[in-house]
Amino acid sequence: MKKYFFILLTLSAALTTYAQNEPKFQKIDSVLNYFTANDKFMGSVTIREKDMVVFEKAYGYADVENKVKANVDTKYKIGSITKMFTSAIIFQLIEEKKLTLDTKLAEYFPQIKNADSISIKNLLNHSSGIYNFTNDSLFMDYAEIPQTRKAMLQRITDYGSVFNPNEKADYSNSNYLLLGYIIEDITKKRYKDVVAERIIKKINLKNTYYYGKINPKRNEAYSYSFDGTAWEKQEEWHESVAFAAGALQSTPTDLTKFIRALFEGAIIKKESLEEMKMMDFGYGKGIFIFPFGERRFYGHDGSIEGFASILGYYPKDEMSIAMTINGENYDSNQILIGVLSSYYKVPYRLPNLKTAQVATEILKSYEGIYASPTIPLKITIKLEDNQLMAQATGQGSFPLNPLSDTEFNFEPAGITVNFKENGFTIHQGGTVNVFTRE
Repeated sequence: MKKYFFILLTLSAALTTYAQNEPKFQKIDSVLNYFTANDKFMGSVTIREKDMVVFEKAYGYADVENKVKANVDTKYKIGSITKMFTSAIIFQLIEEKKLTLDTKLAEYFPQIKNADSISIKNLLNHSSGIYNFTNDSLFMDYAEIPQTRKAMLQRITDYGSVFNPNEKADYSNSNYLLLGYIIEDITKKRYKDVVAERIIKKINLKNTYYYGKINPKRNEAYSYSFDGTAWEKQEEWHESVAFAAGALQSTPTDLTKFIRALFEGAIIKKESLEEMKMMDFGYGKGIFIFPFGERRFYGHDGSIEGFASILGYYPKDEMSIAMTINGENYDSNQILIGVLSSYYKVPYRLPNLKTAQVATEILKSYEGIYASPTIPLKITIKLEDNQLMAQATGQGSFPLNPLSDTEFNFEPAGITVNFKENGFTIHQGGTVNVFTRE
């Protein structure tokens, strides 16, 4: 038996290696190497087709200071992807008739405003109206300090409500903190142990567990931000603050195995999965939809400290993809677009990641409000934290990357801006418009 088992393992490894030599996977590797070489990305990516891993590779360092390179078994904090695990456990408890989607929060925490009207369903799909505790300006004052359940509940109670249940939906980590406490009350076990028993051990995830103090000896990655010249280590949040909303760490290979098992009925029943996928106000119950062209992926993303993560599953192709990041210096969605474009053989051009050093006084001189006779929008240019930002009327702001003292770009939208005295020209999609400072 052992001999045959060894042969199967060897065959599996050989098939993965063979798959990664396919042109589309070589292109994915080149895309990720490009971002890594330009200090835009450190992390790991896995693609799984049905039950077979066809691509897995790590990039950059798990520990920059000690030059420890990441590998495919390096663990990353996954932030809000944890919510998918929490939601799945809630559905298990519903299947066991220990809970219903209509159960009211008042059965557990009557002190919270509108608890008589807030259901488990409202917590799952963010339609409860409960204030998101991480939005509080004081959040970072205690994020790194151990917190008791009593203290966190008191904060959530004191925040009150921002809208009435079922009125709309707005993302709130508070919802999943409460769901985690409810799981503990029903099972009479710690949340971390429930996750281990009901999901991790059940589907044999090897590198997924509740995080603690980062331990490089356990192949756990630190997270970083880029200060313009080097990667700078980020402070660690205490796990009691993230809890059931974001306190798991994993690898992308484990994550693709998890979401595959979820969709194949190995964790919850198919009927529960359909309920989990049902969208209200743009939110599922611990799951989101994100499109790539005509394809609709189900999954979740996450961010915590300097970590970022994305997990998705495309049912038609039975394909799952996960990306875990511990060094993000570029829009992770744009990096994922590069990966998926390469996988699906969609035309993709590597972005121009060139950056020039421009004196602060020059950047400051470009501040102002600009108007154009050809476009009914004004563009405000402002310097924020030594980063030149542009914002068109009624739209979100975006950063301008310096290519020289006068030329800037915003690669994700294909925008190039050339400044001149009291104005600039903006190039996008083959069009050129001239703006003048008011």
